[in-house]
Amino acid sequence: MIMATRYYSRQSNLHSNPRRMWCHRLFHLQSRLQNLLKGGVTCWALQQPNFKSLFPLGIHGHHTASKSLNCAWQQHEDHFELQYANTVMRFDYVWLRDHCRSASCYNSKTHQRSLDTASVDLCIKPKTVRLDETTLFFTWPDGHVTRYDLEWLVKNSYEGQKQKIIQPRILWNAEIYRQAQVTPVDFQSFLETNEGLKKFLQNFLLYGIAFVENVPPTQEHTEKLAERISLIRETIYGRMWYFTSDFSRGDTAYTKLALDRHTDTTYFQEPCGYNNYDRAVINTVPYDVVHRWYTAHRALTVELRRPENELWVKLKPGRVLFIDNWRVLHGRESFTGYRQLCGCYLTRDDVLNTARLLGLQA
Repeated sequence: MIMATRYYSRQSNLHSNPRRMWCHRLFHLQSRLQNLLKGGVTCWALQQPNFKSLFPLGIHGHHTASKSLNCAWQQHEDHFELQYANTVMRFDYVWLRDHCRSASCYNSKTHQRSLDTASVDLCIKPKTVRLDETTLFFTWPDGHVTRYDLEWLVKNSYEGQKQKIIQPRILWNAEIYRQAQVTPVDFQSFLETNEGLKKFLQNFLLYGIAFVENVPPTQEHTEKLAERISLIRETIYGRMWYFTSDFSRGDTAYTKLALDRHTDTTYFQEPCGYNNYDRAVINTVPYDVVHRWYTAHRALTVELRRPENELWVKLKPGRVLFIDNWRVLHGRESFTGYRQLCGCYLTRDDVLNTARLLGLQA
């Protein structure tokens, strides 16, 4: 889930330390914690295998190659092996039959399979395989023919997916973010142009936070902003939540007290993310497991509270902050005076889908 938050009313009588909201990056923190607890470091490397070594003596099957296409393939006992576009790919025979795109197996209009996967023999193997220009043809024991374009196989193979370029994410700290000088997106550009929306989503995917400036300070405009990229999620706090520090919901967020590092709604069945702050009573594990949990919690808390990993931001009317609760924790200082806050929760799938529609590999 994603949270969009904004402050939009006048404040007065603030103490000498101005009220600030901070964000803390969480990306890869769990894996770092695991290494810390294990006392070890894991590293790995991906190497391009020598294709000649993939065909040792004694393997039964047929092998052919096309010099013009730089393509070679090999039938093994339990899988099909293909080298094309500098990629060595391996396909299970059931997978090859199940993903057939013929008219009887796949509806190209709905993009749904018509073939009953459970009807495919788990020991199936093609009777013949042939290559015609850029297409592989598999003839199965019942005579059915499956054809695959070589580029399609590269795109949809496991090995091809590993090479796929995704939208970059940065493991950042406060100094890295400040040096990047990330500029907020203007409200009108965000609403009216795909370029503005794409720039915002690039920032959001890159850092897990992003800002929109010059937003009219009303709940209606904040809602309009959120709807530009996602459906708004209805929760126990309503569709759009709007409050002052009046303790109306018995929650620290509705006070002037400081809020420690956290993400929201961890008590939901589908929470926004990790929460180091709001926890119920730990009563489902024995004492020795609880003690290990506290040891891990202490190590994680030390990481979370490192000052170099905190980005302090003073929000003001007209500035909206979007937070990816899967990557970034947030909190605030205590304050005096009066404030108003509104925001909402967005569905993560819709945010990522909007990014993909704009050509981002989200």
